[in-house]
Amino acid sequence: MLGHSPSLEGRTATQNVRETPPLVVVAKARSALRLVALDETARRRGLHRGQALADARAIIPAIDAVDADPASDAALLAAIADWAERYTPLVALDGNDGLMLDITGCAHLFGGEAALVADLAARLPAQGFAARAAIADTPGAAWAAARYAETSRVAPGGARDLLVPLPFTALRLDDDIVAALDRVGLKRIGQILDAPRAPLAARFGASLMRRLDQALGREEEAIDPRRPVAALIAERRFAESIGLEDDIAATIASLAATLARNLEQRGEGARRFELSLFRVDGVVTRLGVGTSRPVRAPKHVLGLFAEKFASLADELDAGFGFDMARLSVPVTAPDTPAQVDLAGDAVGEADLGQLIDRIGARIGPERVRRIVPRDSHIPERSEAWTDIDAAAHALSPGRHWGGLPPPSAHSRASGNPGSGHHYPSESGSPPARGRADGRSATNSDGEVSCVRALDPPLFPAFMDADPIDRPLRLFARPEPVEATAAVPDGPPMHFRWRRALYRIARSEGPERIAPEWWCNDEDETRDYFRVEDATGHRFWLFREGLYGRETIAPRWYLHGVFG
Repeated sequence: MLGHSPSLEGRTATQNVRETPPLVVVAKARSALRLVALDETARRRGLHRGQALADARAIIPAIDAVDADPASDAALLAAIADWAERYTPLVALDGNDGLMLDITGCAHLFGGEAALVADLAARLPAQGFAARAAIADTPGAAWAAARYAETSRVAPGGARDLLVPLPFTALRLDDDIVAALDRVGLKRIGQILDAPRAPLAARFGASLMRRLDQALGREEEAIDPRRPVAALIAERRFAESIGLEDDIAATIASLAATLARNLEQRGEGARRFELSLFRVDGVVTRLGVGTSRPVRAPKHVLGLFAEKFASLADELDAGFGFDMARLSVPVTAPDTPAQVDLAGDAVGEADLGQLIDRIGARIGPERVRRIVPRDSHIPERSEAWTDIDAAAHALSPGRHWGGLPPPSAHSRASGNPGSGHHYPSESGSPPARGRADGRSATNSDGEVSCVRALDPPLFPAFMDADPIDRPLRLFARPEPVEATAAVPDGPPMHFRWRRALYRIARSEGPERIAPEWWCNDEDETRDYFRVEDATGHRFWLFREGLYGRETIAPRWYLHGVFG
């Protein structure tokens, strides 16, 4: 465990005290401006954190004080944390002035723990930072050593010897606990190491013993990394920095080949790749690409990043070059080799998936969308648009539209059986947005729907479907029409739509769709008819409400037209 505590940026201990006045950062605390950060010059001349600015000026009149900017400090610390991931992917923020790195299994990559600390201590000053770093076998011991001890490496099992001479603030205790210990004459941690635990816990609280046990390794303490650890990681360090696009592409291909072997051994493919490029000046560039299906072919991965680079244009700044590259796989999925038939269907699906991936890499995966069915018989609620990454098995072969049962299994009371397929609405998005968990959801008009997302292939299997009995495109919302029928529950004889009168020559139906009573009691039964006028135009109308049972005046709507 490596604890790292950067000091005030831009000042080092080698600066001339006479030429540059001490620099401090102040913020209002306890009704006064107090020092929250100070450089080494101010520290050597007797100033300390928490001191009032007025007292500091009394000691050093020429002090240079600037107001604190917490937002900028947090952004700077996050940038340093990004840079620190060159040592380990497990990097956590430690308050507002430090980092905690879990280097378990990583130190040998740098020649050992001492070499790792030396490398870190050399790189940060080169970027203008003064920092203290220490390695210990517990986070608490590393934190204490980095801030209160002179050593940069605590030997395994040496936390007790480290803590003996240190003040209680080295245990990360609250100020009131430290003050209470001080009032009874307890100044150093060594004074309580062998003391009875029960009286100490009763008087000063359980947090005192918990922090002590964490520092000594008696109680497990885990850090909270800023970023989740990827399933697989491959990285390469360069003796001389690179910056040419061809060099970066060759590195990506090499790293992707390494990951492909590991993925093949696991029987998995990657659903997302992330490339991290570490510049020599500490700036980290991250680029991510997603895939519509599990992949591991290095050539395909390289093509995706080529599209990503093309979309960035001049936004990728190599500066003085990159000295390290890392390719990681945050998301994986099972990848079973597909059987290719004589017609080459499996190859065609793979080609389609690669095309989707390349488009997503160029314009962004959130802009590549597909239609997914929803478990609802109401046509305008039966599909939705979602991004291509919403389902990991979007391109699974042999699936039907949403896994829907055959048309005969649908809840249709009468009428000619149809294909049972629902198609996208004219607006490109349905008015009702159902929830994936099957519970009620509300659309933009306040209507309640009860639908759940299914798991379809990317496109419906139109070639295997029955003859189409519904329009390929529906209106965004059914449009009211004036219709006349020979009998209240019969097909329409003519109807008026958008001021034009249409006389019906032929009709089929009804196809009855009952309301979803478990979601909304206000819906009424619909009877759909496929009608054709004298000129050959075909329409899909429905009558809402059963005459005499649900209403005495059924309403007619036009839901779509056949092309």
